[in-house]
Amino acid sequence: MFTMKSMRCLFGGALLLAASALSAQITVKNGDRIAFLGDSITQQGNGSSGYLNFVMSALEDNGVKAVKIPAGIGGHKSNQMLARVDRDVIQKKPQIMTLSCGVNDVWHGKNGVPLEDYKKNITGIVDKAKAAGIQVYILTATMITENPQHPNNEKLAAYNEFLRSLAKEKSCTLVDLNRDMQDQIASLKSKHPKIKGNLLTVDGVHMNPLGNMMMAKGILRAFGMTDAQLAKAEASWNKKSFNQGISLSVEEYRTLAKKAFQANQSVPDYLKSLVKKEVR
Repeated sequence: MFTMKSMRCLFGGALLLAASALSAQITVKNGDRIAFLGDSITQQGNGSSGYLNFVMSALEDNGVKAVKIPAGIGGHKSNQMLARVDRDVIQKKPQIMTLSCGVNDVWHGKNGVPLEDYKKNITGIVDKAKAAGIQVYILTATMITENPQHPNNEKLAAYNEFLRSLAKEKSCTLVDLNRDMQDQIASLKSKHPKIKGNLLTVDGVHMNPLGNMMMAKGILRAFGMTDAQLAKAEASWNKKSFNQGISLSVEEYRTLAKKAFQANQSVPDYLKSLVKKEVR
C-alpha cells in the first residue's frame, strides 16, 4: 500500500535520477579545477564576455560548480608556455587543462616558433600535464585574420594538423576550434555574401562576444554538454556586458550583430554608419 510518504520518496528519487541523467554527460565534476593555458586570446577571454567565463557560467547553470584557473598571457608562444606550465598550471593542481597555443608561433613571423620546435614544446606541455594526472583538452589554434586563404592561415594549418594527431596519440580530447571558426564564418558569408569586415573577432585574431561564444561552445561540447544544456547557458551569457565603443549586454550585441550582418557590415562598421546617420 502506497502512503503519501512513500509517494514523496518515489517522486523525489525520480527527480534525483532525472537530474543525474542530465548532468551525467558532463565530464567536469563539482569542485574540479580547470586551468586555461594560452596567449592573449585566453587572457582577454577572462573578461566578462570572454570564453573562460562563458564556460564557467554554463557549467554552473547546469549544476556544476568548478574553479577557474586563468593562465593566458598576451604574446606567449609554445616555448614560453612550456617554461611556465609548472608554475601557472601544475602547481595549482587542476583536474583539467585546456591548451590554446599556436597563433603567435605563426603570427610573429621570424620571431615565431618553427613547426618542429612547436611540436617539441607542445608535446612537452602535454606530457608534463598528463604526468601530473591532469586531463588535457587540446584546442586547435583559431584563425589569423578571418580569411582562410591568408598565408598565415595556410601556414597555421600544419600546426593544427599536428595538434589533431597529438591529441589522438596522447589520448587527449581534441577541441577543433579552428574548424568551428572557419565553418561559422563560411556560414555567415554564405547567408550574407556582400558582408565585409570581421565577424567573430575585433581585429582578425582576438574574439568578440560571438567568437568567445564559439570557443566556449566548442569546449563545453567537449566536456559533454548537450545542445539543450548549452541553450540553457545562453540565457546567462546574454546578460553579460561588452564594450564596443559603447557599453552593451551580450544580448544587445547579438541583436546588433544580426542587424549588421543583414546590412552586409561588421559590427564596428555598422556602429559607425549609425553614428554618421545621427550626426546628419
